[in-house]
Amino acid sequence: MRQAWISAEASLSVIRQCALAGVSRATYYAHQHPTPVDEEAAMMLRLIDEEYTRHPFFGSRRMVGFLRDRGWAVNRKRVQRLMHQLGVAGMAPGPHTSQPHPAHPVYPYLLRGLAIDRPNQAWSTDITYIRLAQGWGYLVAIIDWYSRKVLTWRLSNTLDVGFCVDCLHEALRRFGTPDIFNTDQGAQFTSHAFINTLKAHPIQISMDGRGRAADNIFVERLWRTVKYEDIYLKDYETLAQVQVGLKTYFTFYNGERRHQSLGDQTPDVVYATGQGGGAKIIDKFGRPAEPPSAPRSEDEDAYQGNAQQVFCCT
Repeated sequence: MRQAWISAEASLSVIRQCALAGVSRATYYAHQHPTPVDEEAAMMLRLIDEEYTRHPFFGSRRMVGFLRDRGWAVNRKRVQRLMHQLGVAGMAPGPHTSQPHPAHPVYPYLLRGLAIDRPNQAWSTDITYIRLAQGWGYLVAIIDWYSRKVLTWRLSNTLDVGFCVDCLHEALRRFGTPDIFNTDQGAQFTSHAFINTLKAHPIQISMDGRGRAADNIFVERLWRTVKYEDIYLKDYETLAQVQVGLKTYFTFYNGERRHQSLGDQTPDVVYATGQGGGAKIIDKFGRPAEPPSAPRSEDEDAYQGNAQQVFCCT
């Protein structure tokens, strides 16, 4: 069978091999032998995921105390490894665990000090883990900042860049082109495939500052809401179940769930009318918004100074 031609050890990427062999990535991964599950690590990952959702300012030290209070004999190094596996870190400024690929460019953050006063002015995206009975899946979503509307979303059983690019293509096809698109500095969003899609329209590219989780606050809040109102309640066993469940949930989130910050309107209504939404990331110390410019290196984009950010709605 053609999927037998594909090897994870080959010099070509799995994406390229699948394309050349005419095999979908889903088919290839479906035939892989599952990795044995470390039940102890899986349980701690679930606990960390839940506690981080409740308290996103918890770093590894506080998470060690949290786990020890529940009877787990862990040290800080193991908790740091588990948090890194989940891609989470305390929201206070500090080292950023979502590292970009060293060969990929990093762009400045464009949303600080900018009033978001209309739909499609700024979109953003991020990836979160979805816990399953045996392992984890990955969810990516694109959200409109003005209305909080979830424009598109995708699930995957790997952190392949393909499902992020597919999600972006669908959003552009269905909703047009935003002025600014914001991401974190993760390798999926700094990849050539993702960046070139944005440049082709063209769209101004914005990336969170290192260690500044609040730069993408609306997606962070979305993950918290989705997990509390759906994922943790349903306790899905398979990715197929998550697909069905989230399709229903996001329809409810956009069309029925009223947001206090939107004047008790739904994201669908605010997006369609252009009334009742808006946002602004403010620099407490008056640091001006960074102007659009050429891509910067990681060193140039490193966090500097003690400036704090305050989120407010308009």
